[in-house]
Amino acid sequence: MRTYDPITETLPALKGSEIEVILDIPNSKLQSLGVPQEADNWVTTNVMNYAKKVKIRYINVGNEISPVNNGTSQFVPFLFPALTNVQQSITKSGLQDQVKVSTAIETGLLANTYPPSQSAFREDTMGFIKPIIEFLKQNNAPLQANIYPYFGYIGDPEHVQLPYALFTQEQPDPSGYTNLFDAMLDSVYYAIDKTIGENNFEIVVSESGWPSEGGVGASVENAATYYTKLMDHVKSNNGTLHRPGKPIETYLFAMFDENLKIGADTEKHFGVFHPDKTQKYNLSF
Repeated sequence: MRTYDPITETLPALKGSEIEVILDIPNSKLQSLGVPQEADNWVTTNVMNYAKKVKIRYINVGNEISPVNNGTSQFVPFLFPALTNVQQSITKSGLQDQVKVSTAIETGLLANTYPPSQSAFREDTMGFIKPIIEFLKQNNAPLQANIYPYFGYIGDPEHVQLPYALFTQEQPDPSGYTNLFDAMLDSVYYAIDKTIGENNFEIVVSESGWPSEGGVGASVENAATYYTKLMDHVKSNNGTLHRPGKPIETYLFAMFDENLKIGADTEKHFGVFHPDKTQKYNLSF
């Protein structure tokens, strides 16, 4: 599971559970972690105190920070120093092989995403993303990417058909893809390949989901199809066209509906569970 802020109730509840965890550091905390001592304190409090009993797999330093996203661009100057200091703290603690430090991007950093093989990072984001990718490579850590075919579909319904977004299209499109998830994921892979000149870098899909109401294409039926097909696909050894032959580590967004979330109405309805903890869909885990 992925938790977006390690509030005091969460990590104790996970002790001894065998559940592997992505631990996020919220964007609002990154500036303070530019001070190495603050990063040491954060790692001690949230990682060292639990590492023996909670399977912390990744630390995500920030979520969807981007110089071309008005909602997160103010955090750009703080991301790399925080990433560096948290990594140094993890290394000092001797946990660098057990806990990988990364950050989660959104696909708005990309240009020319169709066909995926033409994808590259936008020129106005290269100065931001290239040092991050090189840093992750140096520390043998994957990049985390939030992949949402739903937003690709509603952003361009004329060209993106619903079956292509829902994994129900049978015939490949002209670029060889039968689903938008693989095309979006490979777009990130191709952009990374061009940035560092090699193709052995790993990506973890740190979010993917479909809303059950609140907008175009948002229904319980569509969301159930998406989550079911997504789970089957990523657990298979099919991989993507560009990276075939292995499962895709993927995190479903989200555990619960968020009735207080601001933004589009669909943002309230990405939960796999209702707030009363009953399943919204009959998913088999």
